[in-house]
Amino acid sequence: MNETNNHLSAWITEKFIAAAPQAAAKSLAALATHEAVLLLKPLKAEYIIACLDPMPADKAAAILRRLPSRQSAYVLARLDLRQGAEVFAAFSSPQREKMKTLLPASVVHALQARASWPEGSAGALMNTDFLMFKTEAKLTEMIEKLKLLPRKKLPPACLVTARDGKLKGMIRTGELAFYASSSTAGSIMTPVQSLHAQIPAREAQKILEDGQPLVPVTDENGIPLGILTEKSLLAGVCPSKKRFSWF
Repeated sequence: MNETNNHLSAWITEKFIAAAPQAAAKSLAALATHEAVLLLKPLKAEYIIACLDPMPADKAAAILRRLPSRQSAYVLARLDLRQGAEVFAAFSSPQREKMKTLLPASVVHALQARASWPEGSAGALMNTDFLMFKTEAKLTEMIEKLKLLPRKKLPPACLVTARDGKLKGMIRTGELAFYASSSTAGSIMTPVQSLHAQIPAREAQKILEDGQPLVPVTDENGIPLGILTEKSLLAGVCPSKKRFSWF
Protein backbone atom coordinates (compact mmCIF):
# COMPACT_ATOMS: atom_id res chain seq x y z
CA MET A 1 0.00 0.00 0.00
CA ASN A 2 2.78 2.42 0.93
CA GLU A 3 4.59 1.64 -2.32
CA THR A 4 1.42 2.40 -4.24
CA ASN A 5 0.93 5.70 -2.42
CA ASN A 6 4.55 6.69 -2.92
CA HIS A 7 4.32 5.89 -6.62
CA LEU A 8 1.08 7.82 -7.12
CA SER A 9 2.07 10.79 -4.98
CA ALA A 10 5.09 11.23 -7.22
CA TRP A 11 2.90 12.07 -10.20
CA ILE A 12 -0.56 12.99 -8.82
CA THR A 13 0.64 16.49 -8.09
CA GLU A 14 -1.34 19.72 -8.20
CA LYS A 15 0.30 20.50 -11.53
CA PHE A 16 -0.74 17.15 -12.99
CA ILE A 17 -4.30 17.47 -11.66
CA ALA A 18 -4.61 20.92 -13.24
CA ALA A 19 -3.47 19.49 -16.60
CA ALA A 20 -5.36 16.16 -16.52
CA PRO A 21 -8.10 16.10 -13.86
CA GLN A 22 -9.95 13.14 -15.37
CA ALA A 23 -6.82 11.00 -15.45
CA ALA A 24 -6.08 11.90 -11.84
CA ALA A 25 -9.69 11.19 -10.85
CA LYS A 26 -9.62 7.79 -12.54
CA SER A 27 -6.41 6.79 -10.76
CA LEU A 28 -7.66 7.97 -7.38
CA ALA A 29 -11.03 6.29 -7.78
CA ALA A 30 -9.26 2.97 -8.36
CA LEU A 31 -7.57 3.18 -4.96
CA ALA A 32 -9.01 2.19 -1.61
CA THR A 33 -10.82 5.17 -0.13
CA HIS A 34 -8.33 5.70 2.70
CA GLU A 35 -5.47 5.70 0.18
CA ALA A 36 -7.16 8.34 -1.97
CA VAL A 37 -7.82 10.45 1.12
CA LEU A 38 -4.14 10.34 2.13
CA LEU A 39 -3.19 11.74 -1.27
CA LEU A 40 -5.95 14.37 -1.49
CA LYS A 41 -6.11 15.69 2.07
CA PRO A 42 -2.94 17.86 1.87
CA LEU A 43 -3.89 19.44 -1.47
CA LYS A 44 -5.53 22.83 -2.00
CA ALA A 45 -9.30 22.70 -2.29
CA GLU A 46 -9.33 23.61 -5.99
CA TYR A 47 -7.35 20.44 -6.82
CA ILE A 48 -9.52 18.21 -4.65
CA ILE A 49 -12.57 19.65 -6.43
CA ALA A 50 -10.98 19.03 -9.85
CA CYS A 51 -10.50 15.35 -8.93
CA LEU A 52 -13.91 14.77 -7.34
CA ASP A 53 -15.99 16.50 -10.04
CA PRO A 54 -15.42 13.78 -12.70
CA MET A 55 -15.45 10.89 -10.19
CA PRO A 56 -18.44 8.56 -9.67
CA ALA A 57 -20.59 10.18 -7.00
CA ASP A 58 -20.50 7.24 -4.59
CA LYS A 59 -16.69 7.18 -4.59
CA ALA A 60 -16.48 10.97 -4.22
CA ALA A 61 -18.93 10.75 -1.29
CA ALA A 62 -16.81 8.05 0.36
CA ILE A 63 -13.72 10.27 0.08
CA LEU A 64 -15.50 13.34 1.45
CA ARG A 65 -16.78 11.32 4.43
CA ARG A 66 -13.16 10.70 5.44
CA LEU A 67 -11.91 14.26 5.02
CA PRO A 68 -12.13 16.68 7.98
CA SER A 69 -15.71 17.94 8.23
CA ARG A 70 -15.05 21.59 7.40
CA GLN A 71 -12.75 20.72 4.52
CA SER A 72 -15.39 18.29 3.22
CA ALA A 73 -18.16 20.90 3.44
CA TYR A 74 -16.03 23.54 1.69
CA VAL A 75 -15.28 21.15 -1.20
CA LEU A 76 -18.87 19.90 -1.48
CA ALA A 77 -20.22 23.45 -1.77
CA ARG A 78 -17.90 24.11 -4.71
CA LEU A 79 -18.37 20.97 -6.78
CA ASP A 80 -20.28 21.20 -10.03
CA LEU A 81 -23.86 21.46 -8.77
CA ARG A 82 -25.08 18.28 -10.47
CA GLN A 83 -22.14 16.33 -9.05
CA GLY A 84 -22.57 17.94 -5.65
CA ALA A 85 -26.25 16.98 -5.56
CA GLU A 86 -25.44 13.36 -6.43
CA VAL A 87 -22.66 13.22 -3.84
CA PHE A 88 -24.97 14.73 -1.20
CA ALA A 89 -27.61 12.11 -2.03
CA ALA A 90 -24.98 9.35 -1.72
CA PHE A 91 -24.19 10.33 1.88
CA SER A 92 -25.80 8.43 4.71
CA SER A 93 -28.63 10.27 6.50
CA PRO A 94 -26.42 11.17 9.51
CA GLN A 95 -23.73 12.54 7.18
CA ARG A 96 -26.26 14.66 5.27
CA GLU A 97 -27.56 16.08 8.54
CA LYS A 98 -24.02 16.89 9.64
CA MET A 99 -23.30 18.64 6.32
CA LYS A 100 -26.46 20.71 6.72
CA THR A 101 -25.01 22.23 9.90
CA LEU A 102 -21.79 23.21 8.10
CA LEU A 103 -23.12 24.41 4.75
CA PRO A 104 -24.93 27.70 4.03
CA ALA A 105 -28.70 27.16 3.88
CA SER A 106 -28.72 28.31 0.24
CA VAL A 107 -26.25 25.56 -0.72
CA VAL A 108 -28.27 22.88 1.09
CA HIS A 109 -31.40 24.06 -0.73
CA ALA A 110 -29.59 23.91 -4.09
CA LEU A 111 -28.18 20.42 -3.46
CA GLN A 112 -31.60 19.10 -2.50
CA ALA A 113 -33.52 20.84 -5.28
CA ARG A 114 -31.08 20.28 -8.16
CA ALA A 115 -32.76 17.08 -9.37
CA SER A 116 -36.05 18.95 -9.89
CA TRP A 117 -34.55 21.69 -12.07
CA PRO A 118 -34.58 21.09 -15.84
CA GLU A 119 -31.30 20.85 -17.75
CA GLY A 120 -30.40 24.27 -19.12
CA SER A 121 -32.24 26.10 -16.36
CA ALA A 122 -30.68 28.85 -14.29
CA GLY A 123 -30.59 26.55 -11.27
CA ALA A 124 -28.90 23.74 -13.18
CA LEU A 125 -26.09 25.96 -14.51
CA MET A 126 -25.53 28.34 -11.61
CA ASN A 127 -22.39 28.55 -9.50
CA THR A 128 -23.01 28.28 -5.75
CA ASP A 129 -19.71 29.95 -4.79
CA PHE A 130 -20.60 33.61 -4.20
CA LEU A 131 -20.46 36.30 -1.52
CA MET A 132 -23.41 38.08 0.03
CA PHE A 133 -23.90 40.52 2.89
CA LYS A 134 -26.86 41.72 4.90
CA THR A 135 -28.02 45.30 4.28
CA GLU A 136 -26.67 46.38 7.69
CA ALA A 137 -23.14 45.02 7.08
CA LYS A 138 -20.46 47.71 7.47
CA LEU A 139 -18.08 48.54 4.64
CA THR A 140 -15.10 47.61 6.84
CA GLU A 141 -16.60 44.14 7.44
CA MET A 142 -17.06 43.58 3.71
CA ILE A 143 -13.53 44.67 2.85
CA GLU A 144 -12.03 42.46 5.58
CA LYS A 145 -13.88 39.42 4.23
CA LEU A 146 -12.76 40.14 0.67
CA LYS A 147 -9.16 40.51 1.82
CA LEU A 148 -9.19 36.87 2.91
CA LEU A 149 -9.80 35.71 -0.65
CA PRO A 150 -7.02 35.05 -3.18
CA ARG A 151 -6.93 37.78 -5.84
CA LYS A 152 -8.14 35.39 -8.56
CA LYS A 153 -11.16 34.46 -6.40
CA LEU A 154 -12.38 38.02 -5.90
CA PRO A 155 -15.98 38.22 -7.21
CA PRO A 156 -16.98 40.98 -9.63
CA ALA A 157 -19.87 41.81 -7.31
CA CYS A 158 -21.32 40.85 -3.94
CA LEU A 159 -25.01 40.26 -3.32
CA VAL A 160 -26.94 42.12 -0.64
CA THR A 161 -29.86 40.58 1.24
CA ALA A 162 -32.39 41.78 3.79
CA ARG A 163 -32.55 40.31 7.29
CA ASP A 164 -35.02 37.71 6.03
CA GLY A 165 -32.47 36.54 3.44
CA LYS A 166 -34.28 37.94 0.40
CA LEU A 167 -32.19 39.49 -2.37
CA LYS A 168 -32.15 43.29 -2.27
CA GLY A 169 -29.31 44.38 -4.57
CA MET A 170 -25.61 44.07 -5.36
CA ILE A 171 -22.35 45.95 -4.87
CA ARG A 172 -19.59 45.92 -7.47
CA THR A 173 -16.44 44.81 -5.68
CA GLY A 174 -14.22 47.29 -7.50
CA GLU A 175 -16.30 50.22 -6.25
CA LEU A 176 -16.01 49.50 -2.52
CA ALA A 177 -12.89 51.67 -2.17
CA PHE A 178 -14.85 54.76 -3.21
CA TYR A 179 -17.32 54.74 -0.30
CA ALA A 180 -16.98 56.16 3.20
CA SER A 181 -15.90 53.65 5.86
CA SER A 182 -19.15 54.26 7.76
CA SER A 183 -21.23 53.05 4.79
CA THR A 184 -23.46 50.00 5.06
CA ALA A 185 -24.21 47.49 2.31
CA GLY A 186 -27.80 48.69 2.11
CA SER A 187 -26.76 52.32 1.60
CA ILE A 188 -24.38 51.64 -1.29
CA MET A 189 -26.05 48.72 -3.09
CA THR A 190 -27.48 49.09 -6.57
CA PRO A 191 -30.51 47.35 -8.12
CA VAL A 192 -29.95 43.85 -9.50
CA GLN A 193 -31.87 41.68 -11.95
CA SER A 194 -32.22 38.05 -10.96
CA LEU A 195 -33.68 34.83 -12.34
CA HIS A 196 -35.73 32.11 -10.68
CA ALA A 197 -33.97 28.74 -10.63
CA GLN A 198 -36.54 27.19 -13.00
CA ILE A 199 -36.11 29.86 -15.71
CA PRO A 200 -33.94 28.98 -18.76
CA ALA A 201 -30.38 30.12 -18.13
CA ARG A 202 -30.21 31.75 -21.57
CA GLU A 203 -32.39 34.53 -20.14
CA ALA A 204 -29.29 35.70 -18.26
CA GLN A 205 -27.39 36.53 -21.45
CA LYS A 206 -29.21 39.79 -22.14
CA ILE A 207 -28.73 40.90 -18.52
CA LEU A 208 -24.99 40.24 -18.75
CA GLU A 209 -24.76 42.00 -22.11
CA ASP A 210 -26.39 45.07 -20.54
CA GLY A 211 -23.45 45.32 -18.14
CA GLN A 212 -24.51 43.49 -14.99
CA PRO A 213 -21.40 41.49 -13.93
CA LEU A 214 -23.37 38.45 -12.73
CA VAL A 215 -26.96 37.29 -12.47
CA PRO A 216 -28.26 36.02 -9.11
CA VAL A 217 -30.41 32.89 -9.14
CA THR A 218 -33.12 32.74 -6.49
CA ASP A 219 -35.70 30.34 -5.14
CA GLU A 220 -39.43 30.99 -5.18
CA ASN A 221 -39.08 33.22 -2.10
CA GLY A 222 -36.35 35.45 -3.53
CA ILE A 223 -33.54 33.83 -1.52
CA PRO A 224 -30.23 33.74 -3.48
CA LEU A 225 -29.08 30.22 -4.34
CA GLY A 226 -26.26 30.94 -6.78
CA ILE A 227 -25.07 33.11 -9.64
CA LEU A 228 -24.76 32.90 -13.40
CA THR A 229 -21.78 34.32 -15.28
CA GLU A 230 -20.55 34.23 -18.86
CA LYS A 231 -18.41 31.24 -17.90
CA SER A 232 -21.31 29.22 -16.52
CA LEU A 233 -23.45 30.00 -19.57
CA LEU A 234 -20.67 28.85 -21.91
CA ALA A 235 -20.33 25.65 -19.90
CA GLY A 236 -24.03 25.04 -20.43
CA VAL A 237 -23.82 25.59 -24.19
CA CYS A 238 -20.68 23.44 -24.61
CA PRO A 239 -20.74 20.98 -21.68
CA SER A 240 -17.56 18.99 -21.21
CA LYS A 241 -17.62 15.23 -20.77
CA LYS A 242 -18.21 15.06 -17.05
CA ARG A 243 -17.54 11.47 -16.06
CA PHE A 244 -14.61 9.33 -17.04
CA SER A 245 -15.14 5.87 -18.45
CA TRP A 246 -13.55 2.70 -17.18
CA PHE A 247 -13.61 1.22 -20.70
